[in-house]
Amino acid sequence: MANVKYGRHLPAFILLFLTKGSTYGSALLNRMEAEMPYNFSDGPAVYRALNELEKVEAVIAQWDTSAKGAAKKFYTITDKGMLKLCEFKIDIEQRKTNLEFFLNEFAKAENK
Repeated sequence: MANVKYGRHLPAFILLFLTKGSTYGSALLNRMEAEMPYNFSDGPAVYRALNELEKVEAVIAQWDTSAKGAAKKFYTITDKGMLKLCEFKIDIEQRKTNLEFFLNEFAKAENK
């Protein structure tokens, strides 16, 4: 993915949320804000990440014009997106191990 400015794992969270079902961007953002313990994303970052995920075919987007009002762009995770999500899982597990190491070592240093 291109070097864009948003949290390193924002695309991972987007893909994870899309495994729960297709949705449009603002609904996705609302769900992330409601469900994540610490959501550091904002609307523009989510849309930038969605655009990048679409470019690498991790998601597909379709316009829904069935309802009155403005058309909404619905996003769906693809097979490539599922593979990307698995790659993110491995990366997050490794980072989690390092962060746990840090916290344990910090606790030891703090108690000296």
